[in-house]
Amino acid sequence: MSGSGYLAVDSGGSGLRVVVGGDGCGRPARAASGEPVRTGAMGIDPAHFMRQLVPMARALCAEAGIGRPVVAVVGAAGMATLGDALRAELPGALARELGVRRVALAADAVTAYVGALGPRPGAVIAAGTGLVATGTDLTGWRRADGWGHLLGDCGSGAWIGRAGLEAALRAHDGREGGSELLRACAEDMFGPVTGLPGRLYPRTDRPAVLASFAPRVGECAGSGEPVAVRILRAAARHMADSAAAVCPAGGEPEVGLTGGLFEMGAPLLVPVDEELARRLPHARRVMAEGDPLHGAVRMAEDLTTGSFTLPGDAKMLCVTSPAGEDVTHTADVRT
Repeated sequence: MSGSGYLAVDSGGSGLRVVVGGDGCGRPARAASGEPVRTGAMGIDPAHFMRQLVPMARALCAEAGIGRPVVAVVGAAGMATLGDALRAELPGALARELGVRRVALAADAVTAYVGALGPRPGAVIAAGTGLVATGTDLTGWRRADGWGHLLGDCGSGAWIGRAGLEAALRAHDGREGGSELLRACAEDMFGPVTGLPGRLYPRTDRPAVLASFAPRVGECAGSGEPVAVRILRAAARHMADSAAAVCPAGGEPEVGLTGGLFEMGAPLLVPVDEELARRLPHARRVMAEGDPLHGAVRMAEDLTTGSFTLPGDAKMLCVTSPAGEDVTHTADVRT
């Protein structure tokens, strides 16, 4: 076995995805769990996180031929707002259980950024069920939206799905802005539209249910249905607004798109391109190089080789030393 390597973790709504690799280990080893890490009164639960991670990490280290991972990068959904317990407890727990000596704890918006663009100036729109835009000039981080389906996530899958269902209900009522095609699609998925409130409001997974209708809105827009086309145009404007709020003003930054929502294709990508060109004429739009797990791996490799250049932030990205102290430069994140 080689003596050292890295551990990269992406923690999200579908569970943990883990990669162990390093120089001389051959192909990196990968595994995933199907259980999301619990959250409670103290935020993301570090004990539940470690109970899932440690057995996977030890098995992957054996598979990759690595004695211990010297570096660990953990990207977690909710790290910025619910990660206080993780920041307090994970560095010590990873050192005790796995021998890790340096830990980077990052919001998933940061790992999504690095997965999409790498350590370059620019902005990334991460769009799935929710939506958040993240930008950096490599001296600090900016974040826009990501406030959840009730207060924000404008342009997200949940936002598009909700707008499509509203158009279906408007058609049922005979109000302006309704779409009979979207009404038919909604009834195909959910049954009579009059039953939508009873089926949606009691559920704890409302954002995911709303987002499940977004692809149907995309299909209707692709067929030229005018209400659906207007919904996707409005979503594109919201995305461009968020990207403009975080994108560096100087130079020729890149704007990356990442997340499952963009699998909708041309009905969404065409208006997004047009709105970005209008709001950010100095920037160049690119598709993501990789996903948040790729970003965590990239960060781990850079930490291992001493080429890590990303700015630190008290909530979005902190790197700890063996003694547990924060060794990154901290800059206030602006929202």
